[in-house]
Amino acid sequence: MAEENYSTTTEFILIGFSDHPDLKVPLFLIFFAIYLITMVGNLGLVALIYMERHLHTPMYIFLGNLALMDAFCSCAVTPKTLENLFSEDRRISLYECMAQFYFLCLAETTDCYLLSAMAYDRYVAICNPLQYHAIMSKKLCIQMTIGAYIFGNLHPLLEVGLLFRLTFCGPNIINHFFCDLLPLHALSCEDPYVNELMLFILAGANLILTIAIVLVSYFYILFTIFKMKSKGGRGKALSTCASHFLSVSIFYGSLFFVYTRPNSISEVDKDIPIAIFYTLIIPLLNPFIYSLRNKEVINVIKTLMKKRKWCNILKQISPLKKRF
Repeated sequence: MAEENYSTTTEFILIGFSDHPDLKVPLFLIFFAIYLITMVGNLGLVALIYMERHLHTPMYIFLGNLALMDAFCSCAVTPKTLENLFSEDRRISLYECMAQFYFLCLAETTDCYLLSAMAYDRYVAICNPLQYHAIMSKKLCIQMTIGAYIFGNLHPLLEVGLLFRLTFCGPNIINHFFCDLLPLHALSCEDPYVNELMLFILAGANLILTIAIVLVSYFYILFTIFKMKSKGGRGKALSTCASHFLSVSIFYGSLFFVYTRPNSISEVDKDIPIAIFYTLIIPLLNPFIYSLRNKEVINVIKTLMKKRKWCNILKQISPLKKRF
């Protein structure tokens, strides 16, 4: 039999929103506004935690790193999406595609472990308040944060490494707004069964492990809360955990639906709304969920605003003093 000659594809075309040309301007304005608010909110939260020493506690260290990863996630996807809304070719090279997926997966996987670390932190704070500082030491906090980044890096490295075993020689149209694994698997000229299996195993293992930590932590948290005699203390504890549990439910739910359900590769088109949610909306919401409902963060912001106000007043007064 004669060998068939294939031309290897080295670039792809992202057509995620090309079916709605009338929505280009509204989508650009919406995504650009989301991007700006996301970056200001998350990086502002990181700067606030870094500057205020009394926020250098395990809870806020995890929160600061979570905000950093949310900003990282938005940077991996949104700029290219904004460019493609008005670009004629919407091309992206194979290596740019792999890099985009790598950084996005790094941010998302690290978020999973940071959220589970935050759940454990809340468990210790509510269930063992007298031993909190002994258990959640600075050393343990740093180890958990480094561990989140290590595991967050291993997953995308393995997935990108497996992509090199595939060849792309057919259509190069990706009906998505960023490079994700499932659309790439669908375009492969080879059987992507091994890649799909490893994606299912790795994504499932990360989700199951981190979700298990969250669920076990919240089981003991709720058990402890319902044993409290004080209604005020019970309400305060529930309020503290509500923000984290809401964020966890939305984040894990969307990831679990996309990457671990059967036959997901054949339903890539249906994943775009969910992908928008976990790549753009969740990074936008997290700083508001954790900050606006946190009295300590609000008090720090108010204090900084007052200091800035008095600094401006003193600057205005100082020239007047020189005149007299």
